Amino acid sequence: MCGNLNTYIDECDNNSVGTSGGNEQYLKEEMCRNVVSILNEFDNITVKELDEMKAEVISIEGSVTSSIHKCTSLHNVLSQFHEIVQKIGDHKELCLIASIKCKHIIQQALTLLGKSGKAFNVQSNNKHNVRIPSDSDECWITGICVLTDGQVLVADRGNKRFKLLNQQYQVVSHCGVAEYVRDMCQITPSEVAVAVDDDNYTHNVQFITVTQSQLTLGRKLELQHGCKGIDHHEGELFICSGTALFKYTLSGKQVCRLYEDESAHETVDKCAVSPTGDRLYITIISSWQDKLLTLARDGTLLATYTDPALDGPHGLHVTPAGQVLVCGFWSNTVLQVGWEGESKLANLATQEDGVWYPQSVCYSSTTSSIIVGQLMDDNILVFRVE
Repeated sequence: MCGNLNTYIDECDNNSVGTSGGNEQYLKEEMCRNVVSILNEFDNITVKELDEMKAEVISIEGSVTSSIHKCTSLHNVLSQFHEIVQKIGDHKELCLIASIKCKHIIQQALTLLGKSGKAFNVQSNNKHNVRIPSDSDECWITGICVLTDGQVLVADRGNKRFKLLNQQYQVVSHCGVAEYVRDMCQITPSEVAVAVDDDNYTHNVQFITVTQSQLTLGRKLELQHGCKGIDHHEGELFICSGTALFKYTLSGKQVCRLYEDESAHETVDKCAVSPTGDRLYITIISSWQDKLLTLARDGTLLATYTDPALDGPHGLHVTPAGQVLVCGFWSNTVLQVGWEGESKLANLATQEDGVWYPQSVCYSSTTSSIIVGQLMDDNILVFRVE
């Protein structure tokens, strides 16, 4: 503003040399008009910036208030847990049950307290064969879900079936479907939702119940769009269609579209929700540059992460403590990204560790292990971490 004012004053000084009284008066009036115009523009910009600052402050205040409410709620639950444990005393079985029930609450508390930024440290890795005699093709593990009791459910796209593994990663039960299985997520301790899609006509969410180590196919939700990635949080389903990210109720009602690619050059492939539900992560496979997007609960873009190791990001998972795991299919890498979705914490496993075209990833709190499923491979990889 000072620069503009000085410019106008200099121009008026130069133009006023040798001018008559009338012309001088005109130049003074023109200078006044220009000065007033600059001041008005400055005033408008200032008002706009103040409004933006006010809106940002209100947003921050709302976020802080929400965090306080969550912390208060978690504190109350953990206080009750502490009282119960004291009353239980030396009854080890009841203590174990109480610990299991409150484990996810404790992990949510750690996330809110900012303890989810620590990178995993891989201690060892092992292979476990998940092929069964009735399999007609090589296994192709596109989805992994660790149940509350430590059992592991895997989606075998190559053989169009689900396989339940015990804590030693041995197949104890299985069941088949007609479509390709793409992804899965846990709904309750005994129920899992699976994204099934044949690319042409069938786009469903298949529910599976696990009871006494047996798998039972339940209800289906038929969708009018693709179903390639799925996750769940507190009664809401998040589904990647290939072109968009949708939010649904568990009954199958579409709530809204949270994100959509309008370029037709990207595939919205997989999604994951933070334990507290305030952040959504989606993988984007692009003809230009693959990326991991971090969204707010309403779909607002918070961060974009790109990395050579993120080439072909097919597998995505957020641990109960908020750690973000993603697979680079073409780079043969499993990496950990910070919860804010802006930086890499570590390459956890690479081709040198046996990773070959990873398709899915999941973390087991029971065994402190990262489980990786791969393309056309009868083995799953299990990395023990701390």
